[in-house]
Formats: sequence, C-alpha cells, structure tokens
Amino acid sequence: MMTFLMVIVGLVVGAYFGGDPFSGMFIFLFIALAINIFSYFYSDTLVLKAYGARIIERQDSPRLYGMVKNIANINELPMPRIAIVESSTPNAFATGRNPKHAVVAATTGLMSILDDNELEGVMAHEMAHVKNRDTLVMCVAATIAGAIAFAARMLWWNSLFGRGRIHPALMLLVIITAPIAAFLLQMAVSRSREFHADATAAKLTNKSWALISALKKLEWENHRKPLDCGSPSNAALCIVNPLRGSDFFINMFSTHPPMEARIKALEKL
Repeated sequence: MMTFLMVIVGLVVGAYFGGDPFSGMFIFLFIALAINIFSYFYSDTLVLKAYGARIIERQDSPRLYGMVKNIANINELPMPRIAIVESSTPNAFATGRNPKHAVVAATTGLMSILDDNELEGVMAHEMAHVKNRDTLVMCVAATIAGAIAFAARMLWWNSLFGRGRIHPALMLLVIITAPIAAFLLQMAVSRSREFHADATAAKLTNKSWALISALKKLEWENHRKPLDCGSPSNAALCIVNPLRGSDFFINMFSTHPPMEARIKALEKL
C-alpha cells in the first residue's frame, strides 16, 4: 500500500511540474522500494521503538528467557534477543530480518495470564516465525503487491496519454481492483504464515492443547482490552490481532485468520 501511494504521488508531482508523469512515478517508486529495503533491514529497531519494548537479559525474566533459549536450542537456532512490552494487553510478536537478527517479544499482560505450558506454546509460535523467515516472506509479498499496483497504474496512464489500446472502462476496472488484489495478496500470505507458525509450534512442543488454550485466552483478553501501546501498522506481527473488536470491517480484513479456524486446524494435528 505504501508503494502504491508513493507511485500516485510520483504521478501527481510529474504532471504538476509539466513533465512526463512516468518520470515522477519511477522516481517515487524507487523511493518506495528504498523505504521497503530500509524497513526490512531495520524492522527490529522500528518495531521495538513503536511498542516501547525493552531488551532483557536472563536475570530480568528467567522464566521467559529460559523458555526461549530452550526452544532456540531444540530448533538449532541462534538465541534471539528477548524484549518485554509494558502492556496489560496480552500479546507477543517476533521481528528481525533473519534468525541471526531476530527479536521475540512478550507483553507483561501475556506473562501474567498464561501458565508455563501456554507461554511455551506462544513463544514457540513466535520462534516458528523466526525459523520460517516470515519477515522475509512478508517483505516479498509486499514487493509483489506493490508491483501489481504499479503495473495497473502504468496501464492506466498509458491509456490516458494515448499510448495504449485498452478501453478506458477496462482500465478503470483495473485501477480499482488492482490495489484491492494487492491488499488481499498480503492478507492471504499473512494468514497462511499464522497457520504455519501455529502448526510448527504445536509439533515442536507436542502440546497443541496448550497453544489452543493460550489462543482462547488471548482472543478473549484482546476483545476485552483494546491495544494500549504500539502502532496499528504492526498489528500483523502479533500472535492475535490486537485491534480486533466489534468492528465488522476490522474482522473482515484482518491479517490474522479467524480464531475458530486456527483452533480447528490445531485440533486436527
């Protein structure tokens, strides 16, 4: 979506200064790609700052640190940095461009309501994101989505400036549906990664029941308590959607699968 908006700005700037709109479009597309690359390499720093998370050592939370270290050892993964978010909303997330630069975080609310088996399941889910390199996967998905929107805009302006032979009505359909398709692509990829992380965590701990129990608690608590820190743009990182509530459209366009579907998938393992 950010890439698409930058392309639109480029078109407007190019046209405003009397030049070729495509020149402005390519310039701003390049800027958008540069921002995407920057975000990929510095995602951990950006996300931790957005949530006000602090990096901890073993002595700060022996329980959490020990669980993450055990999971990392079993998976033969580098020990990630561990962060705690001071928030009563129970949730967890993972970030970082690869396993060597990973960060897993938990809120204080999460640690206060889950027992050891449940907390282990949640942290195994987050470590599964690290193992599966989901940050890279989502970056690729965002790039493809941006390319879809970019291609649609190019076709549209080709038509307007008489460089194409496609009917304007068809072009209008493309320019409307392409951004939606790009968004749905990102949403579908995000949902699939959540299912995959759930399955990986359940197989790792051999306690799918514990993860199911944790997800039920988190779903209830995140409905009851709205997100009290962090950025809405980072909601897709969390194990459950922290922005969910009674809003029909938030649920409909969530980057997370419906909780009922996640639980049913875990029960089949």
